[in-house]
Amino acid sequence: MLTDSHCHLASRQFKEDIDAVIQRAVETGITRMVTIGTDPEDSSRCIDLANQHAAVYAAAGIHPCSVTDVTCDNWLKEIRVLAGEKKVAAIGEIGLDYFHPPPDGWSKENYRGRQGDFFRAQLELAAELELNVVIHQRDKGNECWQDIQRIMEPFHGRLRAVFHCFTHSWESAKPLINEGHLISFTGISTFKSAELIQQCALQATPDSFMLETDAPYLAPVPHRGKRCEPADTLHTAQFIAQLRGIPLKQLAGETERNAESFFRFNS
Repeated sequence: MLTDSHCHLASRQFKEDIDAVIQRAVETGITRMVTIGTDPEDSSRCIDLANQHAAVYAAAGIHPCSVTDVTCDNWLKEIRVLAGEKKVAAIGEIGLDYFHPPPDGWSKENYRGRQGDFFRAQLELAAELELNVVIHQRDKGNECWQDIQRIMEPFHGRLRAVFHCFTHSWESAKPLINEGHLISFTGISTFKSAELIQQCALQATPDSFMLETDAPYLAPVPHRGKRCEPADTLHTAQFIAQLRGIPLKQLAGETERNAESFFRFNS
């Protein structure tokens, strides 16, 4: 039993065969999938999929790269309503993205400021609703990482976060883990060039991480470069279990306990 803790099943890449994609995952042993929202419309589609498939849960939120596309004033109310749906297990995907350039008509300062405003508002909503959060953080340097930690500081003890697609060192992860947060590993961990991530996956404590695909992106070896599916969680799990020198069954049990605690599937 494994959980794909972060995938995008509402993606257009799955439009033609989503039922088959989910069925393949279940047959592979991926018994739970959390499909992550990137804006109100996408979050609504994620919830529809969760309501249609027993193995699927949803997260509702606005991705930092979507903040300039959201023009209505009541966007937070929309996310609040969506987050009240029974199978919504978290608020996300939220955070900061300093990797991509600002859209046309936006300065770097204004774009980052809007991301920060949306991030804070959704953290407040998550704390109020007693939901945990799925964090996106991507940068070309270290500014994004520093700003995320600064913005999250007032929420210490009020919510937990999973830092999805974690690509930093275990030394960077430890302060997050000590505050009750989690990290998660994608198929990138199977790439030959991913030595830093592999070292982190090797050193991480059993209670500190989950597994994810970020499907349809980041397919692991041996499917690198192809469309990623939740079933590919198994390849990442096998790789990390071998890396850590433990049976796959043990890794599955450890990561399942982390996923159940974080997403509270049965509550």
